[in-house]
Amino acid sequence: MKKPSIILGFTLLLFAFKTEKKMEVIVYETAASGSKLALKTTFVSDNSAARIKILPEQKFQTITGIGGSFTESSASLLNKLSPAKRKEVIEAYFGDDGAKYSLTRTHINSCDFSLDHYSYAPVADDMLLENFSVDEDKDDIIPMIQEAMAVSTDGFKIISSPWTAPPWMKDNKNYVGGKLLPKFYKPWALFYSKYIDAYKAEGIDIWGLTVVNEPHGNGNNWESMHFSPKEMTDFVRDYMGPQLEKDGHNVKILGYDQNRAGIQEWVDEMYKDEASAKYYAGTAIHWYESTYKVFPEALNYAHSKAPNKYLIETEGCVDSEVPKWKDDVWYWSKEATDWGWDWASEEDKYLHPKYAPVNRYARDIIGCLNNWVDGWVDWNMVLNKQGGPNWFKNWCAAPVLVDVATDEVYYTPIYYTMAHFSKFIRPGAVRIGLEIEDSSLLATAVQNPDGSIAVVVFNEGKTPKKFTLHLNGSLTTISMEPQAIQTLVVPNQ
Repeated sequence: MKKPSIILGFTLLLFAFKTEKKMEVIVYETAASGSKLALKTTFVSDNSAARIKILPEQKFQTITGIGGSFTESSASLLNKLSPAKRKEVIEAYFGDDGAKYSLTRTHINSCDFSLDHYSYAPVADDMLLENFSVDEDKDDIIPMIQEAMAVSTDGFKIISSPWTAPPWMKDNKNYVGGKLLPKFYKPWALFYSKYIDAYKAEGIDIWGLTVVNEPHGNGNNWESMHFSPKEMTDFVRDYMGPQLEKDGHNVKILGYDQNRAGIQEWVDEMYKDEASAKYYAGTAIHWYESTYKVFPEALNYAHSKAPNKYLIETEGCVDSEVPKWKDDVWYWSKEATDWGWDWASEEDKYLHPKYAPVNRYARDIIGCLNNWVDGWVDWNMVLNKQGGPNWFKNWCAAPVLVDVATDEVYYTPIYYTMAHFSKFIRPGAVRIGLEIEDSSLLATAVQNPDGSIAVVVFNEGKTPKKFTLHLNGSLTTISMEPQAIQTLVVPNQ
């Protein structure tokens, strides 16, 4: 398959109704019918079309970025592809003709999407971390990041998250579950600083850290370490923040890092006073509480508690599912499940119905952006046909799937869905207001630093749509396929 190219070639002048000025707009569409970020060239005039009005005078949060995650699983798969295919995938995510990912995440120590358990500090009771080393990452994750940096014109930010401290620092002496023992708070705080220095030595700057991935735990399935809101905040206030400050690391510390439905108790503790809030740059969230519900009340509550701090979704994926290979229809079909389909309590089952993977991504990103989230990070960038490798056999889907035996790459519809946001909503963009007459359409809009406006519209229904886009006395009418996502770019006037 040829590398996907998102063409930014020419501009279409679209003439509006007699009483309105013409609007200059570029339209890209991905649809279940087969288009993939295709430049739309056929337009209509229709006085009865529903109106979408852009309101640039209404300004909300500034966007930090949109992207995906560097994992050992993804990087190890790229190592097994031919050099040409490896470069193709990196370009597809980070190149100017690709999705232009701007915000990413990686794991500190091992996680479920590693090939096995490992820690950068394996020697027990090494209180000064004299044996600390990131050599484990030098064959896979670090080269993948370096290659992405080389092709990314604008660069990208990296958030790093530990799933657990080394087992010798924990009460259960295990990679899975347990808590950090208080006597190891100081060396664990030093651990983050050592990590930042080690990656800096490889030419990689770490922009942000979460304290730990999923502090509630994950059913004791894979690497994890538990914190209560108070335990995490005390650790950040008294150990992690001061250590990073002392060592001169101006890195963003993000608290929580689990499902957004539980965010209230965490932000109440994190931001209860200046001493608690001082070292927190923001809050990290995941989407696994539901396959379709965005929890706007929780997001708005978190924003209200800390309106000047980051609110970033750091992980989401189609989990508990072996992905379908070269079957675009599946990604638009209501057939996928998640962990809750089998394991959620009866009262929460309604939060975990079957869903279409594309719908989940489009709905969630739009819903998050429209409720103060400023960054959105997908999980693995690359997985194999099984949905791994994963030492726990926790199979998941990814936007790009590969078959290393045949040197094939499959860009799923999720890849194109992500690109509708990441390519056209750039860091520093400001979300602006929208009025949408057709409640069946979901949409969000931003004004980018270059003055252009990007509007992403999602039609998850099975009937075509028409809408008239309005901005400052200009308009044009646009048709939309069933089950389709569009990005409308209005150049700076």
